[in-house]
Amino acid sequence: MAAGAGAKTGAWPGKSPATGLRRLVVQIVRRLSWGVADQGMSSISNFAVNIYIARSLPAVQYGAFALAYVTYSFALNASRGLATDPLLVRFSGTDVRTWRQAIHGCTGTATAVGVLAGSCVLVAAALLGGTIRLAFLALGLTLPGLMLQDSWRFAFFALGRGQKAFLNDTVWVVALVPALLVLQATGHVSVFWFVLAWGASGSVAAAIGPLQARAMPRMSDATVWVSRHRDLGPRYFAEGVANSASAQLRNYGVGLIAGLAAVAYVQAGNTLMGPFMVVFFGMGLVTLPEAARLWRDSPRKMPVFCLLYGAALGLVGLAWGLALLVALPRGLGHWLLPNIWRPTYPLVLPLTITITGGCLGASAGMGLHALGAARRSLRAMVILSVLLLVGALLGAAAEGAVGTVRGIAVATWMGTLVSWWELRAALRDSGAFPGHALFSPKGPGGRHRREDPHPGESADGTQSPHPPQG
Repeated sequence: MAAGAGAKTGAWPGKSPATGLRRLVVQIVRRLSWGVADQGMSSISNFAVNIYIARSLPAVQYGAFALAYVTYSFALNASRGLATDPLLVRFSGTDVRTWRQAIHGCTGTATAVGVLAGSCVLVAAALLGGTIRLAFLALGLTLPGLMLQDSWRFAFFALGRGQKAFLNDTVWVVALVPALLVLQATGHVSVFWFVLAWGASGSVAAAIGPLQARAMPRMSDATVWVSRHRDLGPRYFAEGVANSASAQLRNYGVGLIAGLAAVAYVQAGNTLMGPFMVVFFGMGLVTLPEAARLWRDSPRKMPVFCLLYGAALGLVGLAWGLALLVALPRGLGHWLLPNIWRPTYPLVLPLTITITGGCLGASAGMGLHALGAARRSLRAMVILSVLLLVGALLGAAAEGAVGTVRGIAVATWMGTLVSWWELRAALRDSGAFPGHALFSPKGPGGRHRREDPHPGESADGTQSPHPPQG
């Protein structure tokens, strides 16, 4: 189902633009099918743990789990920024030999991030107490395996082998289900055991990755990998850290202002959006490599691709939110979240507005990453992160959980405008749109110059349509 890794996605000689566009759409849909399938499998584990804990534990303990989960997301974003994001930008569609040489360093870097982050989480667990301490202890023990497993998924999609990523995530779910059943049968109903079972099953899938790829992660290559991609990795790392730090501070801040129960309601609302997020993240696994290929092969089609992708995804998110508004009061809410669905229900509408705007913003961010415009994508993410933190805390102080989500919705749409402004500037500075009314270059030569740009990067941090492979 996955298209050939080296397939061209640009113009085809002798074909009309409409025919070329149809062929492009067919190729993308084939790749997306594996992306959505893989993300669906990946999200089953996260969704199952969230729903199981929400049904089994009171709101305060579920709020403690939410803090641990946000900490995991923080480590994940850091790992992706340093390890897999440069891989997707520079090694999407390469030959297998080049890909294997690249993933030694990529997966080794992800493992190193997991070891470092896990050590920090274990130290935090030693300093904390109660339920949060137990959740952090289990998370710290399993973070290295979780980071490695995530890097295998992105590595397989960079090569165009989404079916291997799907198989790897299937192993995770197959290992997780019996673990949860054993916990239920033995009466180990606590956050520690839930998180440990979830993380350990992910580590089992991480151990299968080298057999699939016929390549081993090399932590010794992590320094070389980060150094070689220093024009992208550190900025993507900072971008991920800004996003995750904002999310952590929002959760901690909302917990202090409105209580752990409010954190639980917001987390439950996000969990209800889980099925849509399967589509969102599943498409993201494929669309970034696709956008990177498109930028190399046919730069003029890339901004249109980003716009159509964001609009289509936003409509799907809107439809899902409206479906929840209708279905939750008719029994679905009590079935999924028997203890907390009523206080969670008012959050659905502002969450729907949030994800609709987030889809449009994510499509602009995808374009910035495909261009290698790391400086501009970092700037957009920092602005968005600050807006989200301020909006959430002001909303929590005004109206608790509902105010939190409303503030996040307003901040998301403001951040979307910033992201598209940065993408417009990056496309203009790339010089790929001479004479175009929207993306016309500024001044002679069409580029803002700065001293000492990195190889393959324009004066404003935008990667050329033909970046160096390494």
